[in-house]
Amino acid sequence: MAYSSKLADRTREYLSGIQELKIEEKEMFGGLAFLINGKMCINVGEDRLMCRFDPELTDEIAEKTGFLPMIMKGRAYKGYCYVEPVGYKSKKDFEFWITLCLDYNHKAKSSKTKRKK
Repeated sequence: MAYSSKLADRTREYLSGIQELKIEEKEMFGGLAFLINGKMCINVGEDRLMCRFDPELTDEIAEKTGFLPMIMKGRAYKGYCYVEPVGYKSKKDFEFWITLCLDYNHKAKSSKTKRKK
């Protein structure tokens, strides 16, 4: 799986500065996912972030530079988006996206784990 190690390090460094988080890293969605307290929060790809956020904020954040809706197999996923490098280049913008994801994480539902047969 291809993901930017530089962007992963930047994300890891930011998250590690928040003590109450239980952080797990897992390769998924073609990149490196950061699971916070057991829930997918943010994913690092080759050159963009995949963010999980409160779906009610979609119209507001769709105006942000670098925002792209997350569309997989022709279906738009509510509460998820991609962010191109121009949207997280500055420290302030990067922190906006990470904080957006963290703010939603406590409300987000964990995905169901599949039982082995």
